[in-house]
Amino acid sequence: MTRVRHKRTHHARRDVSRAARTRARKLDPDQIQANMNDAAVLAALQNPTSLDVDKPGLGLFYCVPCDRHFPSEADREKHGRSKLHKRVCKKMEQEKAYTVEESMWAAGVGVDNKQRGSAAGDNKKQTAASSA
Repeated sequence: MTRVRHKRTHHARRDVSRAARTRARKLDPDQIQANMNDAAVLAALQNPTSLDVDKPGLGLFYCVPCDRHFPSEADREKHGRSKLHKRVCKKMEQEKAYTVEESMWAAGVGVDNKQRGSAAGDNKKQTAASSA
């Protein structure tokens, strides 16, 4: 008899949320678009005045749409030709990032204009009038 091969679907990742929590977070799309639209911020990101030892390439080679640092100019240029970079750039151009007001509206938080209260009040008045 031969051995039965297992499917190997369980990779023993015990605490997936911890890995996501300790990982360096990237900027949100609205922050990236704000950086791209502001000329002063964009110039400061692309031509930093000070070196950062903690970032790859001392923080000199940065892709603003992808929010990534690269170790060399050649690596950044190679990234600029990649499909991933082109997708991100296209998404940034086509899709407008959500604003705080839009997200609050989507969550149902905001001005009610007493629409629900007045409709409920009208129903109560009608039921009270019909029963009297």
